[in-house]
Amino acid sequence: MPPSLRGEEGTHQATSNPAEMSGLPAGGWGVARAAGIIALGNVASRVLGLVRETVIAHLFGATGLVSAFRVASILPTMLYDLLIGGMVSSALVPVFSGYAAQEREELWRVASLMLCLTALVLSLVAVVLEFLAPQAAWLLSGGFDPELLAQTTKLMRITIPAVIFMSLSGVLTGLLYALKRFAYPAFTTAVFNAGMVSVALLLAGKLGIASLAVGLLAGAALQVILQLPALRDMRFLPSLDASHPGLRRLVRLYLPVVLGLVINQVGIAIDRNLASRTGARSIAWMANATTLIQFPLGLISVAVSLAILPTLSREAANDEGQGRRGEFQATLASGLRLVLVAIIPATIGLFILAHPIIALLFEHGEFGPQDTVQTALALRCYLIGLIFAAIDQPLVFAFYARQDTLTPALVGAAGVGIYLAVALALIRPLGMIGLVLANSLQLMGHALAMLALFWRRLGGLAGYGVGMAATKALLASLAMGGATYLALGWVRGLSSTNGLAGELMAVGVPGGVGLMVYLAMLALLGAREARMVWQRMWPFPRRMKDG
Repeated sequence: MPPSLRGEEGTHQATSNPAEMSGLPAGGWGVARAAGIIALGNVASRVLGLVRETVIAHLFGATGLVSAFRVASILPTMLYDLLIGGMVSSALVPVFSGYAAQEREELWRVASLMLCLTALVLSLVAVVLEFLAPQAAWLLSGGFDPELLAQTTKLMRITIPAVIFMSLSGVLTGLLYALKRFAYPAFTTAVFNAGMVSVALLLAGKLGIASLAVGLLAGAALQVILQLPALRDMRFLPSLDASHPGLRRLVRLYLPVVLGLVINQVGIAIDRNLASRTGARSIAWMANATTLIQFPLGLISVAVSLAILPTLSREAANDEGQGRRGEFQATLASGLRLVLVAIIPATIGLFILAHPIIALLFEHGEFGPQDTVQTALALRCYLIGLIFAAIDQPLVFAFYARQDTLTPALVGAAGVGIYLAVALALIRPLGMIGLVLANSLQLMGHALAMLALFWRRLGGLAGYGVGMAATKALLASLAMGGATYLALGWVRGLSSTNGLAGELMAVGVPGGVGLMVYLAMLALLGAREARMVWQRMWPFPRRMKDG
């Protein structure tokens, strides 16, 4: 998933820094300010992602054809994650950030080299995979019947070239984050989703399910086009110099990550293959539930994690020789507090409102009541691991910032082992739900392992208020959950809650009541992070500038 705590580099005065005046660590306001613009992009991308899933559900339901498309879309995503996606946060941003701070001309040289190599290597990979598409489809969905497997192959041949554009976009994103130009890359997923939605609506009548594959390819190309204006000052210096020291640094940092990613991608392939054996519609149900999980995860955890990564990288470079480790800890703690204050209520709220939310978003057209029931069940099981996944992201980035990519890779490999052991044990008695529970347990194990290793190697976060923030968020969330549940029961008891208006009421009224109760409880408990979130993230700072 692509990304100081301070919004800009440089010194800060106690008399002019709002964080210090409010008693917050200096980095806290910077996290919220930097995360704000990323969160705005994430809001757009997640909303358009929901629109995308709603359109898919309306046009095609939760059928075997949709499952075939899900499998076809996995292959370019897997390749991107393996070859470039994992490199963005673990290697590209730290290395590019170092050049951005000192040698801008050399930054353009290294970035140009990466773009050239990416275009060349991924083009060759795409050509090979076009020939091997039938074998790839079988590996990922061997449980499909022959007709559905053939359809998967056809869709896969359309989606494979998207990996070229995804990868070029990933390199551009890493470069822009290193330059602290957050606005354009923050909206790459939004334009991707917009492209898919537009093409599906325009071509579904002519192309059927293939319109989704064409839309995926168009959305990937739009990601590259969107980011080019932010690099108007870049000097593109074409090169394939494999001996450049910047490239060697990237490889050194990324090698442990890619080894872990290989194991992770194997796990994903096995997961899809197992899911294809639990029913043709299971993958479609799991995908809809995953979309709802990714909404708060991307909006909260990813936004905060990407915002703090450049500053963590620079503080990590400074603290070893200057005794400034406390700044690194304070930066990470600020990010974790923001994540916890937002993700805990989101988890409880989603659990209570799972059925009405899914009914509102998906249950129309070809998506029926039984699809809603199964998707809601999958969602609630996924939610078991949501909080762990949210705190895991900043912890992983903290290791990346210290140029330790081996530790997260090893923990990730162990996490895949947890998933496989649980999945194989539960798939026979529980089917699809066994796979979902295995995923949640994998997330729990991964986060707990990362937390334990951070405590052991870097001294932990005692004294930085993370535990207190989590306690206050949990207490406020429990009060919120009770209010939300009661309000949902009241709405369901009304006689006029049928149709779209009823679905809107079943989500909007309990959700609004829960939000007000949560904010009131945070205020009563004196949670200072709440003020940071609402004053700095949600009225997105107009003063933020790129670069």
